[in-house]
Amino acid sequence: MTKKLLALFLCILMLVSLAAGCAKPSSEVPEKTKAPESPEAPEVPEEPEEMVYTTLYASEVSTLNYLTTGTQWDQYVGANVIDTLVEYDNFGQLKPGLAESWEVSDDQLTWTFHLREGVKWYDYQGNEVAEVTADDFVAAAKYVMTPEYESSTFYQMEIIKNATEYYDPESPVKDFSEVGVKAIDKYTLQYTLVAPTPYFLSCLTYVCFMPAYGPQLEELGADFATDNEKMYYCGAYILSTFEPQVEHIYTKNENNWDADNVFITKIHRRYNAESATLAPVMVLRGEIDYADIDTSIVDDWLNNHPELLSKDRAIPDYSYFYCFNFNPTYDEEWDPENWKIAVNNENFRKSIMSGFDRLYAMRAIDPNDPESVLQNTIAPKGFASVNGVDFSSLEPFKGVEENYFNEAKALEYKAKAIEELTAAGATFPVKMVLTYRSDDDDWENEYIYLKQQLEALLGTDYIECILNPGTTDNFLTNTRRAGKYSFMRCNWGADFQDPSTWTDPFAPKFDSEAGKYTGNSYNFMDINLNEDNQNETTAVLKEYYALVDAAKAETADMAARYNAFAKAERFLIDHAVVVPYFIYPASYVATKLNAFEGQFASFGVSILRYKGQKVYDHYITPEEYEANYEQWLANIGG
Repeated sequence: MTKKLLALFLCILMLVSLAAGCAKPSSEVPEKTKAPESPEAPEVPEEPEEMVYTTLYASEVSTLNYLTTGTQWDQYVGANVIDTLVEYDNFGQLKPGLAESWEVSDDQLTWTFHLREGVKWYDYQGNEVAEVTADDFVAAAKYVMTPEYESSTFYQMEIIKNATEYYDPESPVKDFSEVGVKAIDKYTLQYTLVAPTPYFLSCLTYVCFMPAYGPQLEELGADFATDNEKMYYCGAYILSTFEPQVEHIYTKNENNWDADNVFITKIHRRYNAESATLAPVMVLRGEIDYADIDTSIVDDWLNNHPELLSKDRAIPDYSYFYCFNFNPTYDEEWDPENWKIAVNNENFRKSIMSGFDRLYAMRAIDPNDPESVLQNTIAPKGFASVNGVDFSSLEPFKGVEENYFNEAKALEYKAKAIEELTAAGATFPVKMVLTYRSDDDDWENEYIYLKQQLEALLGTDYIECILNPGTTDNFLTNTRRAGKYSFMRCNWGADFQDPSTWTDPFAPKFDSEAGKYTGNSYNFMDINLNEDNQNETTAVLKEYYALVDAAKAETADMAARYNAFAKAERFLIDHAVVVPYFIYPASYVATKLNAFEGQFASFGVSILRYKGQKVYDHYITPEEYEANYEQWLANIGG
């Protein structure tokens, strides 16, 4: 994508975030949709019986339980089989979902939703089970707020009255009737919030606000959604077949309330650990409908298969940034205790931050135009704006780029760090473990560039970068969340449209039973708040968390709120706790889907849904992609 197009896209996205409306439903259900002969004269597709979408996957989901998972790959399941109160169309416009209408009280604390009548739950074989009612939303919320189920998305529920208190075993709030989620009647659901939350509607497309059949939750408890037979479905699809490391088959829910807008009748995901290599070959043979085209083979495809090469849709929903790990758990051979000493020295972290040439490393991902996706803030450009100013351009971020690549500053920080770390008992070179997914060639190449560049600048007598290929299955659980890295490219996706969402990865995690901080699952920095682990990082974290709390407390003045969050984020960056990196570019793919027909929002799970998409009878060409993109821009006002 060119800089010009990206800039145009981001500007338009800021406008879209303020828009609301409903798309006109379509009644055509094609099998293989024929692309128009020209972008100006689209054909109306015929109406055959079946439309099948076939693709490969290399990593198995870790759970089907959409009420507990915080991983995007796992959330594909819930996004496609469970409907939400509201949803977004392919132009980013808010529209009714399971709720036909809603209203909010004058004090902005009580939201009341009126559910569609006649929406049903179905089992994995498509048999009707029961009606979807307000009680199912209450039961699901209670499940998320129950500590024993260890929901990774409970934090999103903290905006609800007494949710935090109910979750805390030491709190006097034991009765769920005291929590602000209630079924007023069979079709009326009410949420009462702790404070006015102007972005509340945007929260509702996330997994923790999805319903689940109450009696089933009560019966199964922790066994809920341990396989596709132990969950019910109310969404566009039913997970009719689930054979781990074999296949997933999603079958269209013909009885869904909005079935006329669900065109793909079957989604067939086939497991292959080598899919990254095999999928492009299978596309050439016409055996599957989608493949990611790795940067290592893009030139070959541009020269030999240009008619098959398209792009995905670039969305600023996920931000990529590098984290320093404050509590490494990798093997002793890499000296994790020595890393702990080093990482808690700010000059050491700044030597890495200033020494890291982000554009050089980014060549592995976007060799043609890395500047277009480079980010200087954690919250990505285009995510949200206030008073016409993008969040990433607010006053607190002025001059933030001075924190980044500067060889002279890096060497100054290095000299200071050596003196201070030597006094603290550290040894050199400091081993910095770079863990990546072993089947991700781009990620491996990125780390190779990083290693070459950092070691050349700072010297191998100061730092030794160690490339550590991680597992492919359950990568996040086995590596990042397990703390098996020193410095790692991480990502976070917006859960709702408010800058507070970008503070969530770094929120402190306190174990009330143990009486101590156990560390967030990103960089574990909050362990430095424990009395037995105080160091120079502790004061930085205390001030950062105070800034975040102050920003969250501002709910009346949106400009003040956004600026307060910008101040907190800038503080974290200035102290080199996190290094902002990029948003993923529109990657090269071979696909029979028009990316711009899918639901669109820069938060929640909307972009994971297949609802609204069609399988065409050929792979989308570059010309068709550009025409589809331009048409999409025109439809959202570009």
